[in-house]
Amino acid sequence: MTIYLGGDHAGLQLKDKMKTVLTEWGYEVKDFGPLEFNNDDDYPDFVKPVAEAVAKDPDNSRGILFGGSGQGEAMVANRYKKVRATVFYGGPEDIVQLSREHNNANVLSIGARFVDEKETLRVVKMWLEAKFPAEERHKRRIDKF
Repeated sequence: MTIYLGGDHAGLQLKDKMKTVLTEWGYEVKDFGPLEFNNDDDYPDFVKPVAEAVAKDPDNSRGILFGGSGQGEAMVANRYKKVRATVFYGGPEDIVQLSREHNNANVLSIGARFVDEKETLRVVKMWLEAKFPAEERHKRRIDKF
């Protein structure tokens, strides 16, 4: 499975750490940036290529976005057909597991200003390992998107 990464300056440090960890976990990783800190960068420039890549193979790829709140990044990603982005910025961690099990989320947007590295590692691992059981009721609802 390929994991596509993107975000903005607020998520750069966390994205770079997760890129290393994901590679260590055996995933193929493609980083769409930002690749260096620029306080004036615009997250859509880095989120669009992630969403486009996931949209091409929504069942066999994932995107992980890192922004200040993660909200704007998810809004951009969700404009693409076949992309189902969810946001995590703290709170009950099992919500990310449910996003996979019930909604087959294929993009996870992390609010880097609200979570630390340790929490992010747990949540990303949980999200990547969670499966979509394709129960009829969940599949029916997703097909209505």
